[in-house]
Amino acid sequence: MQTNKAGQALPDGAWQDGWYRPAHRVESPNFGPRPALAAAVDLIVLHSISLPPGVYGGDQVQALFTNQLDWEQHPYFKQIEGLQVSAHFYIRRTGDILQFVSCDARAWHAGASQYRGRGNCNDDSIGIELEGIEGGPFEQAQYQSLAALCPAICQHYPIAHIAGHEHVAPGRKTDPGAGFDWNLLQKSLGLGDQYFPEGVLRKRAP
Repeated sequence: MQTNKAGQALPDGAWQDGWYRPAHRVESPNFGPRPALAAAVDLIVLHSISLPPGVYGGDQVQALFTNQLDWEQHPYFKQIEGLQVSAHFYIRRTGDILQFVSCDARAWHAGASQYRGRGNCNDDSIGIELEGIEGGPFEQAQYQSLAALCPAICQHYPIAHIAGHEHVAPGRKTDPGAGFDWNLLQKSLGLGDQYFPEGVLRKRAP
């Protein structure tokens, strides 16, 4: 990440005001400013989501993140009626990347959370939702999109950690779950073990 003398990130061609240019921009009203005294944005949190659970290809996730979901459309939606959430990014099964909130702003994705000795992970993290279901497999196209998006984020923000929602909110959340291939992500990003939660990386054969 290039910075000026004040330590502020300098703009690069892939970004504008926290928006990743290659992503499809769909603005969510569910965000706020990052706290003035928050630590630097050094964490990426990976999630999984599908609405209804296990149903792919629709626009219900986009509708949820923009407060336009029809709560009467499916019985499951009554369980989450009134929920106001967002993530910075959403990666479809096809690999398409949507962005809902500027990465310079605070998206509402992690909820009650704690990681690397700090609470309120929304304050200093970037949230990426993967179209999928907890414990289920993800598509190769999604890993390819992560392999492009995560390095771009790391070049623009001082990322030192990549974790799942299950790691920042253990006991409350279980996504992305056992179906997510952390080794594949690590290999595609070329990052050291210290970037990832303890225990998620399978041991390599000697």
